Amino acid sequence: MTKLEENLKERLPQNRGDDPCPKEELHSLSHVLHSKEVLEGLGIKNASIGIILGTGLGNVCESFQDKITVDYEDCPYFPQSTAIGHNGKVVQGKLHNKEIIAMDGRFHTYEGYSLKEVTYPVRVLKALGVETLILSNAAGGMNPRFSLGDLMLIEDHINLMGDSPLVGGNDECLGPRFPDMSEPYDKGLLKVSREVALEGKIQLQEGVYVGVKGPQLETRAEYRFLRSIGADAVGMSTVPEAIVAKHAGMRILAVSTITDLCFPDTLEPINIERIIETAKKAEPLLTRLITGVIQRI
Repeated sequence: MTKLEENLKERLPQNRGDDPCPKEELHSLSHVLHSKEVLEGLGIKNASIGIILGTGLGNVCESFQDKITVDYEDCPYFPQSTAIGHNGKVVQGKLHNKEIIAMDGRFHTYEGYSLKEVTYPVRVLKALGVETLILSNAAGGMNPRFSLGDLMLIEDHINLMGDSPLVGGNDECLGPRFPDMSEPYDKGLLKVSREVALEGKIQLQEGVYVGVKGPQLETRAEYRFLRSIGADAVGMSTVPEAIVAKHAGMRILAVSTITDLCFPDTLEPINIERIIETAKKAEPLLTRLITGVIQRI
């Protein structure tokens, strides 16, 4: 335990229903340490690898051994996941003899949450020892080379959410005031992913992901605009979590499942049920890719 943690430990409550720091900002270290202590009390141990799973991708956790599951409602300061296809659970287990903590379901600003609430679990994962964070999402593909069900490595992103989770006061214990974003997604993890995909004969695309607020899908004109600024896929998540993870000094790997095709000249209506169905069909490939990467890191 660090000296800072020791100093703050006296402020943590004995009863997890109490808030030790009601006047402090959500991302404060006091809140994070409180959440960490409660999760440890419920059996969630330290782990070096964390996963945040997106729409329809929760079955990755089925590969875990010695699983421990905690509902988000039992985690202090966690919002409740209301999005379809998000289970709202913290799941810990082993993959290839490595301890993993997975967030089975994430939060979005379109649910009414602030970006600090959306990204709060990333802070807690860091406090639990996570140094490598794997993010997954369902996204609309705008690159004409993409097909339904493709996996796309995110090599860079564009933030069009109109906000940043780092706005406000900055605690240097959590990360620097002005974090560098020249390489948000770790080149070493991208290289490992390519090797796993090649050896496993997994079709793997690469590209730039643009994060938007939603919840409405884009118009034809918006798709044309997003493509013109260099985006290959579009979604409503991942970018805020990547920003906070980078701020916290984590290595990041992110993968999109292309669940709908967003070509303006041939655009067809889409619904969430079809998106989830496509995500689930692609999930075995995503599981193979993620487990293969975890085996090598």
